[in-house]
Amino acid sequence: MRRCSRSACRRTAVATLTYVYADSTAVLGPLATYAEPHSYDLCAEHSERLVAPRGWEVIRLAPDPAALGPSNDDLLALADAVREAGRRPEPAPQQPAPGEGGARRGHLRALPDPDA
Repeated sequence: MRRCSRSACRRTAVATLTYVYADSTAVLGPLATYAEPHSYDLCAEHSERLVAPRGWEVIRLAPDPAALGPSNDDLLALADAVREAGRRPEPAPQQPAPGEGGARRGHLRALPDPDA
């Protein structure tokens, strides 16, 4: 959860503001996936009240309603996770009884006392 970039604002960010200096344009769109160093995350109140400098254009990009819900990739990943969780666990390999030799368990082992 990212917070608004405005000073003293503790609200959750809902939009990302990016400046295109070459075109004198401020672009306000949906919250970016990752926080970028040259963009600003804004809460709903600050994104609605945004005013660009004189002579600048503000482009407000509305979120695509189809992108708000789960995508086909999300649904396929969920189905794969459910299938994986539903598989029966494979039986653990039989371990030899203590003292019978076989595979070592870990990096330490007990050695008999040579004086005993």
